[in-house]
Amino acid sequence: MTIPVRVHSRHRREAGRSQAGQALTEFLVAALAIVPLFLLIPLIAKYQDISHAAQMASRYAAFDATINNPSTNGTKDPAVLAQEVRRRFFSNIDAPIRSNDAAGSFLAHQNLFWRDPAGNSLISDINAVEVSVAPAGPSGSAILSTLAPAFGLPDRPLFRGAVSVPLANLPAGIRSYEPFDQLDLRVDRSTTVLVDGWNGRNLAVVRSRVSRGNPAGAVLSQVGPVLSLPVVVFELDSVRPPRIGELQRWDDVVPADRLRARGP
Repeated sequence: MTIPVRVHSRHRREAGRSQAGQALTEFLVAALAIVPLFLLIPLIAKYQDISHAAQMASRYAAFDATINNPSTNGTKDPAVLAQEVRRRFFSNIDAPIRSNDAAGSFLAHQNLFWRDPAGNSLISDINAVEVSVAPAGPSGSAILSTLAPAFGLPDRPLFRGAVSVPLANLPAGIRSYEPFDQLDLRVDRSTTVLVDGWNGRNLAVVRSRVSRGNPAGAVLSQVGPVLSLPVVVFELDSVRPPRIGELQRWDDVVPADRLRARGP
């Protein structure tokens, strides 16, 4: 009666040793994939931070175009804009905001978080960061290209700010950093804004634009009284005659009791 018990215990011990060896093997195989990924987590965070800075820089460049574009009769020198973006977004995080302040590739002007495992900057040359602002896309559809000049409006009211950041490769010879040691990564971000909403400064500007875009209206306004005469004659002034070719009926009129003089 005791022999089967001893045999059963021996089989259990052998099965336990076999399972322990299998678990160790599975852990080592999984570690081959998990450990390199674990080591890359800080690096991925740095890449994401650079991407965020590039996105914010593209917004800065695009919104700068809202006050510096051909429709405002002024543009900013592209070299000056690029210098501002490099210093304020890709230099040290406590960089002061000053005019004509250029960023250098030396340590004092580098973001210390953006460094590889060997201590080298992930942006090897800050002057290689490219910044551009230009009208977005083609000139538009045929209808837009025809109507915009007729109304005295720019046919390309959208401007796009783009930033391109070249990243340095990681040190070669470290297996866990492959293939980041030869990818030549580049972060590209862009933002597009409407710099001219075609808004009129006042009522006179709106009338002028509509009149320019509708030459027939000027002719109709001249012959309007003649065309309205039959209505006046046959309706005996009981029906208001149409105001053909006139724009005054579309004016936004504010009642006098709603107006208030501006203070000093």
